[in-house]
Amino acid sequence: MMISSVHRFRDIERTPEYLQPEKCVPPPSRASLGTMWFIRDGCGIACAVVTWMLVFYADFVVLLVMLVPSRDYVYSVINGTLFNTLAFLALASHFRAMLTDPGAVPKGNATKEFIESLQLKPGQVVYKCPKCCSIKPDRAHHCSVCKRCIRKMDHHCPWVNNCVGENNQKYFVLFTMYIALISLHALIMVGFHFLYCFEEDWTKCSSFSPPTTVILLILLCFEALLFLIFTSVMFGTQVHSICTDETGIERLKKQKPTWERTRGWEGMKAAFGGTPSLSWLNPFSNMDCRSPPPAPAAPAAATMTQEEIEQFLAREVNIQVPHE
Repeated sequence: MMISSVHRFRDIERTPEYLQPEKCVPPPSRASLGTMWFIRDGCGIACAVVTWMLVFYADFVVLLVMLVPSRDYVYSVINGTLFNTLAFLALASHFRAMLTDPGAVPKGNATKEFIESLQLKPGQVVYKCPKCCSIKPDRAHHCSVCKRCIRKMDHHCPWVNNCVGENNQKYFVLFTMYIALISLHALIMVGFHFLYCFEEDWTKCSSFSPPTTVILLILLCFEALLFLIFTSVMFGTQVHSICTDETGIERLKKQKPTWERTRGWEGMKAAFGGTPSLSWLNPFSNMDCRSPPPAPAAPAAATMTQEEIEQFLAREVNIQVPHE
């Protein structure tokens, strides 16, 4: 929980009904915290389905157009195994990025009990999100699609139908990396297959007719080239964000850091969980999402009084509301 006097926010007047804590949705019960995270956004779901369909199309062309008709058994087995392994890891990473809670702040935690637990000192600043009625931790931003404040939110990606945040950035990085790798692999195989078909009879280099074969290969070539460029750029920007400990939103806002940055290799270890190992490349490994140690409680004489807490919760103006 960030408590800082340095901020880049403005004061906004709101109606009393909007800021009253009793109007906030109460935080979810502990029993509901283990439920699966899934964003019910039509555009995001459509993009996620299209992503899977494009991977299946690429696999179809690679296997049935290029590898199965090939007379080189070793070439077909090696490339088929490699491509399908990378495709499986890409879809698994996509699945984890889509269904992992990116670091959502509990809704409706702007209650007297929660404020009391913070042990605030007079004059300290906390930020209350008026959209989801929550006390915002440092570096959290509200997502209008997820309708939640997300810790270390980088951006909302419709292709994974989720925000990229503190808890699922590893899976998003793996997704972009594996998609870039299968796109590069597909481009190389398409190039070799065109050369093979030009040297041999087109009727013998594929189980489909020559016009159908050409169309399928050209479509795969365009798809692979487009996704190779797109995912390579995304992979590079995500690794840069991790190594500089600066999210995409913070970079766009040119936000002056008020936190101690974890740069370079330490940032990679924090994002991927522990020292370098094969688990970094495994979308099924659990991330080490350890929270920072809690700040020591302030002396009782220095904490906010019950009256000050109630004034904070019920006041109509001077509520710190971030630009989202």
